[in-house]
Amino acid sequence: MQPATQGVRYIFSSMYTINDTQSFDSFLEGVDLAGYRKKYQPIKIVEMDLPRNIQALDLMYEIYWDKREYVNFDTFYKRYSKKYEQDIEEFRDKTTICPDCFYRGLPARIYRTWASIITQIHAGYVAEQVFGAGTVNMSTELDRKNADIQVHYKGRMLNYQVKKRTQSREVRRPRTSKQQLQGESIDIEYAVPNQEVFEKPKKLNGEYRKPYLDFIENKNLKRLGNGFVVFTPKVFREKKEEIDAI
Repeated sequence: MQPATQGVRYIFSSMYTINDTQSFDSFLEGVDLAGYRKKYQPIKIVEMDLPRNIQALDLMYEIYWDKREYVNFDTFYKRYSKKYEQDIEEFRDKTTICPDCFYRGLPARIYRTWASIITQIHAGYVAEQVFGAGTVNMSTELDRKNADIQVHYKGRMLNYQVKKRTQSREVRRPRTSKQQLQGESIDIEYAVPNQEVFEKPKKLNGEYRKPYLDFIENKNLKRLGNGFVVFTPKVFREKKEEIDAI
């Protein structure tokens, strides 16, 4: 198998197995997270709300969830910019931002969403590994209704919402819908310590820092070699066992 960082397309069937989830782990671990962070983190030019007709969510769910294609960010951004080229330029013209500034800032903006969403989609793969093939729905529509991952299992509807936290504060994408979905709402926490916690996990006295220990002891999450933090089956397995026991 060629490295995922080369933009190679992998297509998977809708019948998930543990091997499929492991393959997606490999895809995520192949992303040059440090390189993208260095390239895009300082650029915060296009930070205003984007109109829906140029938001990237639809294409992200189409590629990584519906079509099961694993492409790196550079390949994804090329598809995105080509698909929405006219609408993007019309929006840029309305903002009066110079083309050079706008087209340097837009990839950085889209990348931050991309890194968040592909991690979230990975959680959908893990959920289907636990609950079974065909039990999980993910879409832009559900995302806007506060259901990042929707599970249908044994007559129950479970609406999982990912709550993202860093050491200092909670980070949430804006939600636009007040419509309540049927079923049970379940919050799952995505806690990501600062990078330096992993680079220097020990204090001067040799003891491990508390944020590092807290993360290691949290069996709902795991950290891949390149720094991506993803959910483990445990975060979904407990609810499945509860339903199975009824």
